Amino acid sequence: MMRPSPELLAVSRRLHQAILAGNTKILSGFFSSADEMRFIGTAENEYWNGSIVSEGVGDFFKDVPDIYAAEEVEAEAFENGETGWSSFVHRVHFAGLPEPSLQRTTLVFVLDGAGWKIIQRHGSAPIPNTVHMGAEQTAIQRLVNAARDEGPAIDQTEGLASVLFTDLEGSTELTAALGDTRWSRLINDHFRVLESIVEAHVGQFVKSLGDGTLSSFPSAQQALRAAKNMQEAVQSAEQEPQLGLRIGIHTGDVVQARGDFFGAVVNKAARITTTATAGQIMVSDVTRAMVGGAKEFRFSDSLSVSFKGLEGQHLIHRLEWDS
Repeated sequence: MMRPSPELLAVSRRLHQAILAGNTKILSGFFSSADEMRFIGTAENEYWNGSIVSEGVGDFFKDVPDIYAAEEVEAEAFENGETGWSSFVHRVHFAGLPEPSLQRTTLVFVLDGAGWKIIQRHGSAPIPNTVHMGAEQTAIQRLVNAARDEGPAIDQTEGLASVLFTDLEGSTELTAALGDTRWSRLINDHFRVLESIVEAHVGQFVKSLGDGTLSSFPSAQQALRAAKNMQEAVQSAEQEPQLGLRIGIHTGDVVQARGDFFGAVVNKAARITTTATAGQIMVSDVTRAMVGGAKEFRFSDSLSVSFKGLEGQHLIHRLEWDS
């Protein structure tokens, strides 16, 4: 059923806040790396597609001149099942230009794993870029040209891995209560803590997904230890509000390409995450079997569940972590 989406409105505003703040390093986490990705702008040549867009989006917005002031004129968002969209109008005044001008943005979202990802972005101004902000934006085009010159990327590997998803319970309400600026600082600090824990357990912090993350580990034991440390770190944090972290883990063969992970294992790990509540770690039966009888891990609340898009019943277990 089609309905207004406060969640997508909040995600869209966090994207815009990151752009305004010049926090371009996190921008790729908002965008899908699927081949169906479309990125459309104002200038004649600004129509790009494919996974290369998410790689270049940070540099694209880094090319934007300094913004003197920005005002949200209109904003709305809707969702319908596993798709959604938002549209915004901002009045933007770029430094060095005499007058502000309007910037119109439409974002189309799809559910990717445990979070929303942008599958199409269309931004436009009623006047050319050189007049609107005093410069053209060429970052993604440069990346596309380089990829074309170098030929197709063959950076694809396969292997066994334990995939770990996180997300935050009640993030939409927290965003509304805190405001986009404070929430953006809070979530960025949260991501940095999780990334340090992943790296400490020989894992790979793959990407952030709105208010969640995707990581990969070479062994199930390392993934479970990291998950326990993540919950401990969130529980012991002294700041308010207290975040409600949910974690899901599954183990199997994954495909890695362009620094991202794909396949049924990733999809199932994301689905498992949705079965957890704040403070819980849910793992697949395969992941539990991989750690065997290791005494450091205790499991409870085994459940047989069905997942949308995956056949049959799936046995999952709750990993006890709070001693």
